[in-house]
Amino acid sequence: MMFRLRSVNSCLRRLLHVGVVSRDQVLEQLQVCAAEDHVFDVVGKNKAKLTVDHVNCAVGMLWQFQKERPEMLRTVDLIKSHPQFLTLRVLAENKIALMDDFMLVDMLYAFLRLNVEPHDSLVQQLVSEAWLRIERFPMAPLSKFAVCLNDQHLQHSTLMGRITSIVDQRLSTIDDPRILTALMISVSSLVSPRLRDALISKADHLLYTTDPSNYNIPRRMVQFLRNNKYIHRPLLERCNEIFLRNITRLDAENLSIILGLYQSLQFNNCDFRLAAKQKLTELIDSSTDPFSFTKLFVALAPMATPEIRERLENTALLLADELNAQQALAVAEALEEIQSRSLSLMNKIASVIQKNLHVYKSVEVARITQALFLLQYQNPELFTTLRNILVKFSQHSVFPYEVTMLTRVLSMLPCPRLEEAVVSRVDAVVEQCNLSELNTISFAVAKWVRNDQSYRHNTHSKYVRLLQTLNRCGHERLQTADRLDLLLEELKYVSGEWFEEMLLDETMTTLQRMINQINWTNVPELAFFLTRINHLCPPLMDRIANVAIEDIDKIHFSATYATLLPFSVLNYDPPQVDELYDVCIKRFTPHIGSFDPHLLVLLGYSLAVADHFPEELIREIFSIDFLGKLDSQLETLPDALNMRTRLRLMELNRAVCLECPEFQVPWFHERYCQQLHRKGSASVSPVQQQIHKLLGEVLGGISCVQMAVVTPYFYTIDFECKLDKHLQPLSYIEPSILQVSDKGKIQWDTSSLENIRDELPPGAQRVAVELLDSKYFCKNSHHLKGEALMRKRHLEILGYRVVQIPHFEWNSMELSTHDAWKEYLKNKLFR
Repeated sequence: MMFRLRSVNSCLRRLLHVGVVSRDQVLEQLQVCAAEDHVFDVVGKNKAKLTVDHVNCAVGMLWQFQKERPEMLRTVDLIKSHPQFLTLRVLAENKIALMDDFMLVDMLYAFLRLNVEPHDSLVQQLVSEAWLRIERFPMAPLSKFAVCLNDQHLQHSTLMGRITSIVDQRLSTIDDPRILTALMISVSSLVSPRLRDALISKADHLLYTTDPSNYNIPRRMVQFLRNNKYIHRPLLERCNEIFLRNITRLDAENLSIILGLYQSLQFNNCDFRLAAKQKLTELIDSSTDPFSFTKLFVALAPMATPEIRERLENTALLLADELNAQQALAVAEALEEIQSRSLSLMNKIASVIQKNLHVYKSVEVARITQALFLLQYQNPELFTTLRNILVKFSQHSVFPYEVTMLTRVLSMLPCPRLEEAVVSRVDAVVEQCNLSELNTISFAVAKWVRNDQSYRHNTHSKYVRLLQTLNRCGHERLQTADRLDLLLEELKYVSGEWFEEMLLDETMTTLQRMINQINWTNVPELAFFLTRINHLCPPLMDRIANVAIEDIDKIHFSATYATLLPFSVLNYDPPQVDELYDVCIKRFTPHIGSFDPHLLVLLGYSLAVADHFPEELIREIFSIDFLGKLDSQLETLPDALNMRTRLRLMELNRAVCLECPEFQVPWFHERYCQQLHRKGSASVSPVQQQIHKLLGEVLGGISCVQMAVVTPYFYTIDFECKLDKHLQPLSYIEPSILQVSDKGKIQWDTSSLENIRDELPPGAQRVAVELLDSKYFCKNSHHLKGEALMRKRHLEILGYRVVQIPHFEWNSMELSTHDAWKEYLKNKLFR
């Protein structure tokens, strides 16, 4: 209704301006129209009389009628094919010069919403005229014009660049959050870090003046953050509060959008996920059309209970034939995310996809292929068709991100030989790729090398040349990098052998070159990167510690987890180690109740590894209320994060029981640990078998050593032996509770998992012999990591003397004979 009034006002504005006071009968007839046919009747009967105001009014009402209907009930195609719609288009194009600024942009917006193609002469003329007037546009039509350009995929155009500049100049004059957020999304791909921060600050300010029932404003703000891949937690949290207040008013589409934005930003909020899950569950019965059900399925299925998930899959099976191409793609990806085993549903969705293959774009075909492949869907004919389509797209693509995605997905599919054209296309764009894309291509090349038999007979093959190009481009990109924030964004998902072997050293050199750019805004991300690559770099970590101590009040309380992570995981103490932990603990303690439950568990475990047990944190985590909330949240998390959080809670529970008995936290993971051991598939390596045999020789018999011993609190140690007060071996009365198969697999005696610990004679000691493989050390040194030290602490509390055998010592040249290994073990055990 407001739009109709605005259209009428726009029509009347010109008439009043020139002093016309007579009644406008055409306008009055348009005003009372109740449907599109009525509008077209008025247009058809008054073609010769139609002014620019009449055309604007008619086009605006046509779009408004469509806007008021659900998407599935809209009749845009019927409107476009109506003869009088062509009349309106011709009249509009002829009267562009007579339109005022507001009318010009309103007309462009309405025609685009009515699916007039961007290459149509009408749209091009409207855009050209708007470009000529852009400097004088008020902010309202400017924001709407920016949305129109975005709809035409012109977000990187020179024209959008000019709008970005105008926004930068006039930002202080914007006081309407709707105008601001429309501009934020439109210019998001062109903003500098400075303008990005200014827009966020302005948005944060206007959010306080926004009607709290208007959830579209904060949704656009979150979308801006997603577009910029930038997490600004204060703004996110304020937006989240508004979403929570409006949860009862949010439909499946909006909930799906918000959850998708959060997932892209890796922003987890327990309260919102639980509320969204509840609301989506309530919407199941009313979501019976393909559009609303698809949104519901995508949002709810990944966090639903098995019963609800089965119900959703059954409904999807009934609606599958009615899905359009995009809906089938969305359902396929959701099925992959939940690892559905419903073959009938997969067949239905695959059938819909197969019928619509001609309408999908290249990236969409790649997404379909990936989803079906990861679902282990068996349909060779469909995969052959998909592969052929991907190859054709690859041969013509010129965008690095697109070529990279197509290349990655093609490498997933089995194929004896790769088309030369695909390799040539990769080679053509590789110099434009960022580090993440180069890393992705390296994975694909490695797979092709393994699968292509001809490679073994041709060392100067196309793959070798491509790998050489990848190496050169990677080094050049690192050597020319000059902004730490951009570099960290490129490195966020980089991993694998190629990166570690070819680029890791150069990456560390580059990061140290940029050490002065480390500040409170990028400390958490840099710290997380160092943890992820398992690389100890004291200069960088000292700088991180100094910045954190100096600017801890600026760092978001939840970011203290990532900030401290490398220090605990990599077991590094900077010069101000005590102050670092003290300031971080003081920073997050007042906000303990605001943490997501799973993140608080991860933080508590990280601190425990570093031998820090803040009492307020520990008491919060092991309170009944918190554990109940954690259980509820875990049901909504992806399986991998769910299992990781449960494991960390157990390990934290064990650490507190052993190291802080004064907290009187009970050990409540006995059954969990028993189930974990029964499900486990532990195996004995050849080196462990070798050490086991040698220990038997050193100790005077295999009965004096036990393998894979489960201790109280469920540590599994490689070997255990007992020495009396004179360091003489003691034999075991009870046999080992495990058996080792011919293939080295451990077979547990399910009747008892925890060893019955016999009493030791006075002065005797129990010795744990641990083989420390590479996972216990930083990758670039022999520096022992935090978890290995915590494990040693705990075993000592349990009464063990711990003997650690680093893998690099056992496999060294000095220990290359049977006698040398025995002597080494004797020194470790008896001296």
